[in-house]
Parts: sequence; C-alpha cells; structure tokens
Amino acid sequence: GSGGFRKRKHDNFPHGQRREEKENVNPSSALMTSFKSFQLELDTRHDKYERLVKLSRDITIESKRTIFLLHRFTSAPNGEEIINESEVKLDAVRRKIKQVAQELIGEDMYQFHRAISPGLQEYVEAVSFQYFIKTRSLISVEEINKQLIFTAENREETTNTTSNSHDKQPHTWSLKVTPVDYLLGVADLTGELMRLCISSVGNGDIDTPFELSQFLRQIYDGFTFIGNTGPYEVSKKLYTLKQSLAKVENACYTLKVRGSEIPKHMLADVFSTKTEMIDQEEGL
Repeated sequence: GSGGFRKRKHDNFPHGQRREEKENVNPSSALMTSFKSFQLELDTRHDKYERLVKLSRDITIESKRTIFLLHRFTSAPNGEEIINESEVKLDAVRRKIKQVAQELIGEDMYQFHRAISPGLQEYVEAVSFQYFIKTRSLISVEEINKQLIFTAENREETTNTTSNSHDKQPHTWSLKVTPVDYLLGVADLTGELMRLCISSVGNGDIDTPFELSQFLRQIYDGFTFIGNTGPYEVSKKLYTLKQSLAKVENACYTLKVRGSEIPKHMLADVFSTKTEMIDQEEGL
C-alpha cells in the first residue's frame, strides 16, 4: 500500500550472508569435482570441434583447387600432366583427411559430423570429377572409402598415437564418407559436368556433350528414386541438378539442330546465350 518496490526473494538475505555461503563452498567436494571434470570434457570437445572445422576448411579449399585444375583438361595439350598434377593435389587432401581421422580416434564421428561434412562433400566432388574424366563413369562410395585408409608413415607417428610404445605393428586410421555426404558430393558434381560441357563445346568437342547428357540423365533418374524420402539437403539439391541437366540437354539440342550451320568457334557463344535465356525465364 505504500507504493514502494517489491522485494525480491533473494533480497531477504543480507549480502554478507550470501558471500559467506560462497566462501564456505568446499572446492574439493564431490559435486565441485564432478563439475570441473564436466568443464574439462566440454572444453576438450569444443577445442577438437574447432580443429576439425579448420581442417574441413583446408580440405574444401584444396579440393576446389583440384577441380579448377581438372577443368583445364579439355584445353590442355597434354591431359596426362593435368591428371598427374591433380593426383598430387588429392594426395595432399587425403593427408588432411588423415589428420581428421586421427582427431576422431575413440570418438563418435557423428558428434563431429557437422564440422567435417563440408570438406568431405567437396572431396567427393573432386574425386568423382577426376574419376569421370579418366573412366567416364561414377565412382562408388566404397572406392572412395578404400582411399581413406591410412597407416603410420614413420615410427614416431606410430608411438605418438598408440598407448603401447612397444607395439611394432603400424597403426591404421580410417574415415568413412557417409552416404549423405556422398550423395551431396555427387549432386555438386553435376554442376562441374555442366561447366565441362560448356568448355568442351568451346573447344569444338561435339561428342562430350552427348556423353555428359546421358550420364547426367542417369544421375538424375537415380536421385528421383530418393525424392522427398531422403535427407532435406539431398532433395534441396535436386532442383540444381535438374537445371544442370536442362542446360546440357539444351547444348546437345543446339549441336544436333544447328551444329552444321554454326562454326565451331561460335558454338560456345550460342550456348552461353541460350543458357542466360533459360536462367532469366526461371528467375535465376
């Protein structure tokens, strides 16, 4: 009735009494010991997560550089040199993935999957792009995982990562690409194949666009079987995959109908113009 402020419940206790209660807390009690162990465990897990994020970022950057290198395959005078150089770059990427596998020793990979997923997707895209250029086929997830089995390169690395230093057997690490990461990497591969089609048309290669059209159609048919039943990220990239297929099929249509009347050095310009028209009609 006096119109004053209402007292909060903790204001009923003097500040000095609350300070004495804090000072009377026993730091060696079982409760405080448990909370300190929890704090140490959470800090350790957070530090590991941050290290994995940095490694995933390095894997993504090196994989992108490999993809950019492979796009020079159609215009390079000696394609074998491009393939060999890309293999060296992929070996460097796999060394980064080996560090990820070492970080995940004794850990549940799915607890850190969000940290390493972008790098693995980009690696799958780079490996599958190189594999397609060499074999004109799609690499399987089993073949990718076979390349991600590592052994210790020297004795010091073995003794640092094993609890028993007297064990003379080399320690092995492995990291498996999940089916979702594999599907997302293959979905991103279709965009690179569409760019490969553009560069092939610019170089006067008429056969490659038809091969790419048939290959992308098979990939698209496989993704349509998944549909909306798969993960959200997979269904989300299905639209982009469809656009890449439409652009490649449009290039094949242009080559088939007007290929004889358009000079080879102008085919790329005609195709680029039609691609821009498709994007404008779809509001891209």
